[in-house]
Amino acid sequence: MNPSDRSAPPLRDLDREGTADRNEPDAPVSRASGPSRPGVRLACNSPHRGYFMPMLEHLAQRDELNEVIKNRVVKACEILDSGAALYFNGFRKEDDAADILSANENLDEEALEASGRTYSLAGRIVSLRSFGKAAFFHLMDASGRIQCYAAKEILGEKDYSLFRKFDTGDIVGVRGVLFRTKTAELTLRCDFIALLSKSIRSLPEKYHGLKDVETRYRQRYVDLIVTERTREIFGARVKIVREFRRFMENEGFLEVETPMLQPIPGGAAARPFVTYHKALDMQLYMRIAPELYLKRLLVGGLEKVFEINRNFRNEGISVRHNPEFTMCEFYWAYATFEDLMDLCERLLGALAQSVCGGHEISYQGQDINLRPGSFRRLSFFSSLEEIGGHSPKLYRNYEALASHIRQRGEKIVQGEKLGKLQAKLFDLDVEPKLIQPHFIFHYPTEISPLSRRNDADPAITDRFELFVAGRELANAFSELNDPADQRARFEEQVAEKNAGDDEAHSMDEDYLRALEYGMPPAAGAGIGIDRLVMLLTDSPSIREVILFPLLKPEN
Repeated sequence: MNPSDRSAPPLRDLDREGTADRNEPDAPVSRASGPSRPGVRLACNSPHRGYFMPMLEHLAQRDELNEVIKNRVVKACEILDSGAALYFNGFRKEDDAADILSANENLDEEALEASGRTYSLAGRIVSLRSFGKAAFFHLMDASGRIQCYAAKEILGEKDYSLFRKFDTGDIVGVRGVLFRTKTAELTLRCDFIALLSKSIRSLPEKYHGLKDVETRYRQRYVDLIVTERTREIFGARVKIVREFRRFMENEGFLEVETPMLQPIPGGAAARPFVTYHKALDMQLYMRIAPELYLKRLLVGGLEKVFEINRNFRNEGISVRHNPEFTMCEFYWAYATFEDLMDLCERLLGALAQSVCGGHEISYQGQDINLRPGSFRRLSFFSSLEEIGGHSPKLYRNYEALASHIRQRGEKIVQGEKLGKLQAKLFDLDVEPKLIQPHFIFHYPTEISPLSRRNDADPAITDRFELFVAGRELANAFSELNDPADQRARFEEQVAEKNAGDDEAHSMDEDYLRALEYGMPPAAGAGIGIDRLVMLLTDSPSIREVILFPLLKPEN
């Protein structure tokens, strides 16, 4: 089964003081020193059992030890007693399950026998049916699963006896030829099986799986093993990011990297995470957005840049928000926000076509059309009237609007300007209704500190946000490149920060210096990758599309 020259790894301290008499297999084993731990009874007298005791005692202390784990440890001891390894590292995987099935799906038993090809693959045992002198098991690798057949008459008594100590969850390497069972299922007849990794914990039952949502997020490694839907979502995520990158490169954009540790948090209205650099005795901030660094590159002469980046915002957690998230920001010199509307339509259309097979997708029971040319364009104030059902008498009157917002249960921070209240009204009565793609443009200047003022009306900016399925997907604008105007906007933001708004923008003198050298007219956008993946995979929560979302401590 395992190569004969690969014996069990040397184990240290197997006869430490405190181990039970090996002639008493059911005696409790405990440690003579250190913190008090519960004794563990193990039904074997293997010389290797002492190796597992610290682990078993720890599990018992956490009330996680059960008979299944103890039985698996007994099997592990017996495997080591036979001279085989529990964690063998010398097997060569040469084939994938999906490729084997695809290449042979049309071959009958006679053709398979004539081929005689030997396959070598490895993966996890996810089901196991034993019939005494033979067994069927399904082996799963990253590509899929395939049925395998192990028999005593093929493997020999010694190796088959060792195989009988394997469990579901174990990772094995197998070699053999294909045949078809009586039900015509393609199956690998194993002439060699090696244990590559012993699973001490059992997998969830086949028909129950992981039902607790938080356990799925916390133990994503188990979720990926047992939940096909989870594997599909993250496979789709990989494809979305790849296609996104390919689209941007085909549009002539250059992918760049900007700092994740920044001396001044900028590029968004958000509360940052604070850290410290010891050697420089310097307070730093985790990136909340790459915007100001990407626009510095426009100053430097790079005309089309993008970055797929990780951002960190010290804010609440919800089905739409995770403190650590992924987005793509891109900047295009000599373009306007209207050019970016066109580009975003083409981008989403291309992603839907590639990932979903067409422009018509379904999200949480709602049919959504992502075909380029179908996205509606509506100004911010028009949306408050047409979709929100509010008149200018309300949304342009500070006192009336403030009273209305408070009655709706929203808080108002002292010193908040009219534009912020209008944005809260939009969040309440417009955003949830934007199911089909909508570009909402011409936002108030007061809530757009980095956007270019509209030439005809300086109270609004040349900015848009893209909404799909009732949530924001992208934020974009024609960039403000006037250093004097930008300084005045920063000063307004600093005043708001001093008044208690901890999400207001900080002053960034170096960025202002860059603008003083001259930045070309440009437009830039940020698209949330996580929300995009949610949309294209029909996932209701952002935690479904992030491999390891932030959770409260387990205990």
